[in-house]
Amino acid sequence: MLAANFVSFFTVQGFFLGLVFGLLKSDSADALLTYTFLITVFFYLFSHVIVAFYFRTLAVKTYHFAKNRHESNLDHIVKEINKREKVIDSAHKITDAAIKMNTQDEIKVAA
Repeated sequence: MLAANFVSFFTVQGFFLGLVFGLLKSDSADALLTYTFLITVFFYLFSHVIVAFYFRTLAVKTYHFAKNRHESNLDHIVKEINKREKVIDSAHKITDAAIKMNTQDEIKVAA
């Protein structure tokens, strides 16, 4: 979201919140306008503070991301996971075969 859009959106929210607050708390039209104006100005200024801090942190966090090194590390991890899956699959097949042989032996003994 662009900074100008954020400020506008936040200011409109402040306006409607001020309007609702003014309707609930005011006894006259002057108080309604005062509440609405003050809350809208507060939201407007607060949104500028938020945008300023956002751009300030963007300038600090700019650094070079080592994409090639990161991808090679991820490739290595994927290879290790594939190796472990093969070991687990072979152990699962051996276990299934042993269970199958055990049930066949039990059937022969029972008969």
